[in-house]
Amino acid sequence: MSENYSPKPYPKNFRPRRGLNWFSLGLMYATYYMCRYNFRFATPGLREEFGFNFNDITDLFSIWALAYGTGQLINGLLADRIGGKKCMLFGAVATICINFTLGFSPLVSTFTSFALLSLLNGYFQSFGAPGMIKINAAWFRRTERGIFAGIFGGMIQLGQMAISKLGPFILNSGVIIGGVVMAQKGDWRYLFIIPPIFTSVAAVIMFFCVKDEPEQAGFANDVIMDELDDSEGVQVSIKESLVTIFSHPVVWFYACAYACTGAVRHSLDQLAILYFEDQLGFNMQSEIPAIASNTLLLMPLVAFLGSLCSGFVSDKLFKGHRSPVAAFLYFFEAFVISLSAVILTRGLVGPTTSGIWIGCIILICIAATVNSTHSLVGAAAPMDIGGKKMAGTAAGVIDSFQYFGAAIAFQIVGPTLEATKDDYGYLFWYVIMAAFGVLGGIAMLMLIFKMRKPAAMKITPYTESYANSFIRKLAFAGVAVSLLAIISCSFSYRYQGSTTIRTLVDGEKTKIEIPSRGFPIAWYYQSETDPDLQGVRAFLFAKNLFIYTFLIGVFVSIGDNVRRKLAKP
Repeated sequence: MSENYSPKPYPKNFRPRRGLNWFSLGLMYATYYMCRYNFRFATPGLREEFGFNFNDITDLFSIWALAYGTGQLINGLLADRIGGKKCMLFGAVATICINFTLGFSPLVSTFTSFALLSLLNGYFQSFGAPGMIKINAAWFRRTERGIFAGIFGGMIQLGQMAISKLGPFILNSGVIIGGVVMAQKGDWRYLFIIPPIFTSVAAVIMFFCVKDEPEQAGFANDVIMDELDDSEGVQVSIKESLVTIFSHPVVWFYACAYACTGAVRHSLDQLAILYFEDQLGFNMQSEIPAIASNTLLLMPLVAFLGSLCSGFVSDKLFKGHRSPVAAFLYFFEAFVISLSAVILTRGLVGPTTSGIWIGCIILICIAATVNSTHSLVGAAAPMDIGGKKMAGTAAGVIDSFQYFGAAIAFQIVGPTLEATKDDYGYLFWYVIMAAFGVLGGIAMLMLIFKMRKPAAMKITPYTESYANSFIRKLAFAGVAVSLLAIISCSFSYRYQGSTTIRTLVDGEKTKIEIPSRGFPIAWYYQSETDPDLQGVRAFLFAKNLFIYTFLIGVFVSIGDNVRRKLAKP
C-alpha cells in the first residue's frame, strides 16, 4: 500500500462499535493479568511455608515462561485458524480452573505440584495475546495501530494495577463480607481464589460483546483496508500462516529484540516483591507497606504512558516504522538500568527512608522504559507483519521469544542472586537487565540496516510447492535440533555433584541432599526412592531439554543465515 494512501472515512456507528469491542477485549485481557501477577505476591509465603529459596522461585517463573512461550507458537497458529475470540475464551476458562486449583487444593504443597501448575497456567495464559492481537488487527488500520496498541497496553495494565492493590489488601486485611470470612489475613491461597472471579465476569462480557472482525458486526468488508491481504475473512489455514510468517524477512529480528524485552520486563515485574523484602526490608507477607503497593501501582501506570508515547512517535513521526523508535528505547533502557546499578553500589538503596524512596523510584523508571518497547514490538509490529489474517501467528512467534528471553533471564538471575545478594544485594540483577537492554538495541539496529536493502526485504509469495518445501526443511531442522538437544543433555551428565532439595516429609519441611548431574543452567535431579523427587527429576529434565533446544535452535538459525550469505554470488 502506498505511503500516501488516504483511507476513506469510517461509516456511522463504526467507532462506537469498535470501542465496545475494544473495551470488552481489554477487560478480558486485563483479568488475564490478574491471574498472572497474583503469583508474585505469594512468593514470600511460599518461601516461609515450604522453604523455597530464591533459585526455586525463579525456577517456577522460568517454567511458567517456557510454557507460555511455547504455547504462543502453537496458539498463534490456532488463533489464525479458529479466530481470536474462541482462543481467548478457552484460555480464560482454563486459567480460572488452574487458579482455583492453586487456591483450594491441599495437594499443592511441593515444588513438583507448583511446577506442574505453573506449566499449565503458562500454557493456557498463552491463548490470550495472539487472540487479542488477531482481533485488533481486523479492527484497526496500520497508521492507528501504534497509538491504539499503546492505549490498549494501558488498558490491560489495569489488570496488573488491580492485582497490585487487591493482592496487598487480601494479605494485609483479609476479606470479610456480611460477617463471613472470604479471605484470611496473610493466607497466600486466597490470591488464587478471588482474582479468577473477575476473570469469569470478563469472559461473560467478552462472549456477548466481542466480534472477530467488523463484518461480523454488520459493517462492509472494506471498512478496514488491510495492506497485506484485503480479501474477505480473517481466517487462513495453519499451513499458510506457518510458512508465510516463519519465512518473513523481519519477524525474527523483532522476536530476538522482544526476548530482551521479556528478560527485563518479567524479571522486573515478578521479582519486585522479593526485591522489596530482601533489599528494602519490607514484610511482604501480611504487613505490606503502602509505598510498596503504590510503587507496584505506579509501575504499570508509567508503563502505559511509555507505551502511548512510543506508539504516537512511531505512528506520526516514523509513519508506522517501529524499529528506529525501538532501537533508541532499548539503549535508553540500558542506560537507566546501568545508572541504577551505580546508585546501588554507592549504598543509596536499602532499608532507610531515603534508600526506600530511591529503590522504589528506580523500579518505576525501569518499568517506563522497558514497557515502551513492549507494546511497540509485541503488539504493533505483529499486526503490521501479519495483517488481519496472520497477526495471530506473527504475535505468537514474536511474543513467544519474550517468554523464552524471560526464562533464560530467570535461569541467570536466580543462581546469581542466590550466590551474591547477601554481599552485593540486587546489584547483579541490574547488571543482567542492562545487558539485555543493549542486546535488544543491537537487534533493532540490525533490522534497520536490513530494511535499507530492498532485495533483503523481498517476501516470497505463498505457493503450495514453496510451502511443502519449507515445511520439509522445518521438519528436518526440528528433528535435528531435538536430537542435538538430547545429545547435549547426555554430555552434560559428566558434571556430578550434590544438590539440596527442600520438600515436605511427613508434613515437616526438610532439606535432602541428592546426587545431581548437569550444567548449572538446568539441573537434572536423580533419586531412586522418593516419589516426589522422581517428579522433580522428570520435570526439570524436560526444562533442560527446552532450554537446550531453544539455544541450539538459535545457533542453527544463525548458521543458516551465514550459509545463505556465503552462497550469494
